[in-house]
Amino acid sequence: MLPLDSLPAPAPPPATTLLAGVTVVDLTTSIAGPYATMLLADMGARVIKVERPGAGDDCRAWGPPWLDGESLWFLSVNRNKQSVTLDYSNDAGRKVLYDMVKKADVVIVNLVSRVQKKLGIDYTALKALKPDLVFVSLTGFGLTGARQDFPCYDLIAEGYSGVMDLTGEADSPPQKVGTPAADLISGMDAAMATLAALFERQKSGNGHQIDIAMVDSMTRFMSPRILPYLGSGEVPTRTGARDSVIAVYQAFDTQDKPLTLGLGNDAIWQRFWQAVGQPAKGDDARHASNADRRADRAAIVADIEAILRTKPRDEWLEIFKQAKVPAGPVNSVDDLARDPELLARGLLYTAESGGRRVPQVGLGIGIDGVNSTYRTAPPRLGEHTSAVLRDWLGYDIQTVAALRLQKLI
Repeated sequence: MLPLDSLPAPAPPPATTLLAGVTVVDLTTSIAGPYATMLLADMGARVIKVERPGAGDDCRAWGPPWLDGESLWFLSVNRNKQSVTLDYSNDAGRKVLYDMVKKADVVIVNLVSRVQKKLGIDYTALKALKPDLVFVSLTGFGLTGARQDFPCYDLIAEGYSGVMDLTGEADSPPQKVGTPAADLISGMDAAMATLAALFERQKSGNGHQIDIAMVDSMTRFMSPRILPYLGSGEVPTRTGARDSVIAVYQAFDTQDKPLTLGLGNDAIWQRFWQAVGQPAKGDDARHASNADRRADRAAIVADIEAILRTKPRDEWLEIFKQAKVPAGPVNSVDDLARDPELLARGLLYTAESGGRRVPQVGLGIGIDGVNSTYRTAPPRLGEHTSAVLRDWLGYDIQTVAALRLQKLI
């Protein structure tokens, strides 16, 4: 019995079709690029994932854990796509890729600038084939500058951005965020920019080159910490997330399990103290404003910690719910997977495909009252090669067989 066995089926079709008619050729691997194209696929785009014969996306090898021999990391960012295997490192294979580009609306790559040019998949080369192409480059450091050809992973981008330096307890080493944040944020940027470029192309007929750098995306993510430094000269440091601009905005221990508590304005501050049976503290003139409370944060936090340790978490959460005080549990992943509201909203589900059950985390975006985005499970390597070459590119059986004989597909 696995956790996926208790998940519901995906929301019933019809799935979202806002991007129906848009074709994306995805030349990316790992997480950031595949996540970007999955977002587009969830919105209805046709995504053709081009992978190396025999090996495929690097992420296919990232395990354990595995599900029926497949990487669960891979399965997390590749639904609603078709997989085609193609070696385009030579002229014969590149001709096939170029035939795809001529029929595509979007091409997304995650190779550094030097390699893009070496393989003939840079913007200049592909624009010559398809003048109105939306070309998306998603790399660690972008297409310009002294670092443009540096290799990069999520870990590296997080280190550059400053987020690791601010994550963790004050006396702990720098810590990576607990999910591939730079990958996912830059992937969202790539999808958002693609949509904007497609929208503009409808008006002008022009193609566009989009340059996404993981370090840039992650740095923008840090704006609420960077701007206060730039405007004050105060360098933020690791505090275990206890240094928010909001005076009381952190996790607290209770009698059993931790909870989070955010007292974000004066009215909530007063409601909190009423809820815990000490309304006079909410009216104390010494703590009337957020700035006042920040100045006395250590003493206030100590008072709150002592109070919250007197009852179990769930009892406090019920009290705060009634008082309209923002609070919540500190869920582990297994807690999250059992959350009845997330299950009811269809965010977590298990899909049946080809005799296997594949768990998924949905898009989480409702459109016209519907949140159905699932069409197909993440593809097996090369699952759609023959169909795409024959049905989309119009290759005959003999041509496909010859490509296979040359080990190009």
